[in-house]
Amino acid sequence: MIELPVISEESKKRKKPDWLRVKLPVGKEYAKVRKLVDEHKLHTICESGNCPNMGECWGAGTATFMILGNVCTRSCSFCAVATGRPPEYDTDEPRRVAEAIKLMGVKHAVLTSVNRDELKDRGAEIWYQTVVETKKLSPETTIETLIPDVKSNWDALYRMIDGGQEVVSHNMETVESLYRRVRPQAKYWRSLEQIKLTKEYGKRTKTGIMLGLGETKEEVFKAMDDLAEHGCDILTLGQYLQPTKMHIEVAEFIHPDLFDLYREEGLKRGLKYVESGPLVRSSYHAERHVNV
Repeated sequence: MIELPVISEESKKRKKPDWLRVKLPVGKEYAKVRKLVDEHKLHTICESGNCPNMGECWGAGTATFMILGNVCTRSCSFCAVATGRPPEYDTDEPRRVAEAIKLMGVKHAVLTSVNRDELKDRGAEIWYQTVVETKKLSPETTIETLIPDVKSNWDALYRMIDGGQEVVSHNMETVESLYRRVRPQAKYWRSLEQIKLTKEYGKRTKTGIMLGLGETKEEVFKAMDDLAEHGCDILTLGQYLQPTKMHIEVAEFIHPDLFDLYREEGLKRGLKYVESGPLVRSSYHAERHVNV
């Protein structure tokens, strides 16, 4: 069982700063995407992850699809996705996702998934088939796949990234010192190795880190150096927001000026592109990351 910190009275009284306020999702395009997602019985990380940008992204007619169900085998202390033994393994899912992407007419699709540690191939075949089917129906659509930790099952990794996607992302989520609290079933250096092997396979590589969990600036800089050394091309940095009172609390709301500083430092340290801001999430402005 994960030991979560006690939520202090000070934290309970802490209000979100103005720069973290977002509009409620509305509009015709949002309604269109909402209808398609419901009709095709699709899971989106936009909903499962309580993403603050859902209104903006869905309003633009885009969404990040979550394959392999909506129950995760991991129990990360920051994540709003349900934890347990996944009840489903839908071999028809690749076709349904590909058809939905075609109906939406998206030019750039982002695919992600829960962890499926109970599967021998970590769900790699569904990953591969989803990309292949999407490319078959929408050959002009570019694809980013945000893949989970494969626990050093490199055969599974290579199958996941061999479908023809342009960008392969794997989120580090936090700095090394906080892994035990934030990602207790993951390992910092194993995730770096996964990014390195993905780069060596010939893919454009990407990762995301949440800020405001108690990390220091020096630890963020060290993570940037490690990522550059392991072949990461693109880094996203955003503010962690506590999804429920059962999750790890926010240690600090990072000022936009510091996010700007991190962007500059990341580029100085060898990363090709850094998306850095309070409301940035790993798939935010993902269409910009295809050709960097």
